[in-house]
Amino acid sequence: MKSVTAISSSIPRLNKAFRTLFTHSTTTNPCVFHTLSRNLQNSSTLTFSLIVQRQSHSLNHSFISSHKKQPNFAMSKCISSISSSAHTVDWNDAVSCSEIGETEELALEREEDDDDASATAVKPYIPVRAFFFSTSVDLRSLVEQSKQNFVPPSSRMTNYVVLRFGDTKKAPSALGANLSGSDCCYMVVFQYGSIVLFNVSDHEVDGYLKIVERHASGLLPEMRKDEYEVREKPTLSTWMQGGLDYIMLQYMNIDGIRTIGSVLGQSIALDYYVRQVDGMVAEFTDINRGMEKTGTFTMERKKLFQLVGKANSNLADVILKLGLFERSDIAWKDAKYAQIWEYLRDEFELTQRFASLDFKLKFVEHNIRFLQEILQNRKSDFLEWLIIILIGAEILISVYDIAHKSSIAL
Repeated sequence: MKSVTAISSSIPRLNKAFRTLFTHSTTTNPCVFHTLSRNLQNSSTLTFSLIVQRQSHSLNHSFISSHKKQPNFAMSKCISSISSSAHTVDWNDAVSCSEIGETEELALEREEDDDDASATAVKPYIPVRAFFFSTSVDLRSLVEQSKQNFVPPSSRMTNYVVLRFGDTKKAPSALGANLSGSDCCYMVVFQYGSIVLFNVSDHEVDGYLKIVERHASGLLPEMRKDEYEVREKPTLSTWMQGGLDYIMLQYMNIDGIRTIGSVLGQSIALDYYVRQVDGMVAEFTDINRGMEKTGTFTMERKKLFQLVGKANSNLADVILKLGLFERSDIAWKDAKYAQIWEYLRDEFELTQRFASLDFKLKFVEHNIRFLQEILQNRKSDFLEWLIIILIGAEILISVYDIAHKSSIAL
């Protein structure tokens, strides 16, 4: 067309401006919409519209690979509108994009470096596994056998010990040291039967449990288990941050292990005692339903006393052995670990679970008192009937004696 020839002299400058704009837009923003307007002679306005949309890394790589396979690849430059008082022209021309692919590759490398940096900011997580398989552990004999692994206590708490295994030279005992990614692992053993393992893989768990099993008494037929995880992030803006089944800390050291282990040990043990009380509640529920149907019950006095002893011992173990209401000494000394202690207690709902346990024990206590009164009434009725029978026998003997004496007198 003739009008194309009229503006051909302006094409080189527009071509250069277009490439500059395209290169700048692709390196600064993944989704760009630019409009370039320029006044030409005869009051003509050329409007260039360019849309570059980058949705994913896969699209970028496919774009670059296709560009490498086709060196002569060109991006179309469109003049969307040319408004003039004399003429209106629609025209398409091709512009080489050899510079665009190189810029795109540099941008991708820069983004991959950023992704790698953000990925390394959060270190691999530390698996935490809690177990409850006995009602008592002899800590003194355990320490005697594992002196080389024993970690000296930092507080006056005497109901647990900490054992360290693996590469002890890289152990995170110093402030700010990290546990994740190291070969060092820890085992926290509590006197009431709980064991908490830190940074121990699945295939090694049985070996560590056997170390404690030789010093345990009152082994349970079924072992209780719970899992949690700790994540370390040195760049974390706050000291700690909670999540779903994990806690994120700036760093993990021996005080953090003691604090986290104390809460998890109490939680898994409390779960065992709650199930014990649930069994008693179910037993009394069956008795009450039987009484509803028959109007009586056939429980022996010995069985009732066993239930009384079981309920009292469970409550005593939860309060005294577990130390459920005793604050950790480390939490008393350092506010950071007090924050962890309080968060984990809320996370595992220790207070609410104990309140539920206490309510169930009150239900059991109420039923025990009721059944004791029934058994006591039964015993009283038996004694009353025995007394009546004895009195009746005495009366009969007296009547017989009187009758016998009267017959002799006659």
